[in-house]
Amino acid sequence: MATPAQWLEGARPRTLPAALAPVFVGTGAAAALDGFRPAPALLALLVALALQVAVNYANDYSDGRRGTDADRVGPMRLVGSGAATPRQVLVAAVLAFAVAAGAGLALAALSSWWLVAVGAVSILAAWTYTGGPIPYGYRALGEVFVFVFFGLVAVVGTTFAQTRSLDGLAFAAAVPIGLCSTALLVVNNLRDVHGDAAVGKRTLAVLLGEARTRVLYTALLAVVFLGVALIGIARPWALLGLLAVPLALPPVRTVLSGGRGPVLIGALQGTGRLTLATGVLLAIGLALS
Repeated sequence: MATPAQWLEGARPRTLPAALAPVFVGTGAAAALDGFRPAPALLALLVALALQVAVNYANDYSDGRRGTDADRVGPMRLVGSGAATPRQVLVAAVLAFAVAAGAGLALAALSSWWLVAVGAVSILAAWTYTGGPIPYGYRALGEVFVFVFFGLVAVVGTTFAQTRSLDGLAFAAAVPIGLCSTALLVVNNLRDVHGDAAVGKRTLAVLLGEARTRVLYTALLAVVFLGVALIGIARPWALLGLLAVPLALPPVRTVLSGGRGPVLIGALQGTGRLTLATGVLLAIGLALS
C-alpha cells in the first residue's frame, strides 16, 4: 500500500499550474467583460484541478499497465514502482474524474447545460491520452490536445461559464496560456525522450529528436509573450503578463544548453512556475482592463 506522501507525489502536484492558470485567465477575461461571477469561477477551478489529478493518475495506471514506466526519471510512478496496484490507481483516477464530473454538473446548472458536453469530451480526452486502445499521447498528438484543452477549452469555457457568451478576448487570451501548458509537456517529454523511444512511446519529442524539441520549447515560450504583447495592444493592462519573462530565462537556458534527464526536472519546475505566474499576471491585467 502506497503511503499518503507517495499518493500525493503520484498526483504530480507540479503539473497543477497547467490547471490553475487557464481558469485564472478565463476569470480575468470574464472580469474584463463585466461578467465575473465567483461561484462559477470557483467551480471551474475545482473541475480543472480534479481533471488534472485524474489524468495524472490515469496516465500512471495506463503507462504502468503497458510497462512504459518501469525506468523513468522524474516524479514517482505508483504502478511502475510497485508502490500501488493498477486497480488502486485506477480507483483513484475514477474518484478524481467523479469529483470533476460532479463539480462540472453544478457548474452547468449555474450557467449552461452545454458545458456537460464539454466536460464529457474533456474527460474522454483525459483518459485516452495514454489509455484505451489508441492512446494519442503515444502518437505525437499530446501537445495538440494540451493546447486545445488546457488553452482554448479551459480559458474560453471558464469565461463562458461566467458571462454566458463567447468573446474574442477569451479566445485570444487562451493562446498564450495554452502554449505555456504545451511547453510544460514538451519539456516533460524531452526529459523522457530516450526512455520513451526505448519502449515504443512515440511522443513529439521522440519524433522530432532532441535538438528540434529544444528549439520548439524555446519557440513556444517566445510566442507566449508575443501573444501577451498583442493582447496588450487592445488591453494595455494585459502587458502585466510580460513581467513573467524573467522566469522563462532559467528553464530556456537549461534546455538550450543540452540538459538531459534529471537536469530537466528543474526546467520542468521552472516552466510550471512560469505558467502560473503568466496566468496570474495576465488575469490581473485583463481584470484591470
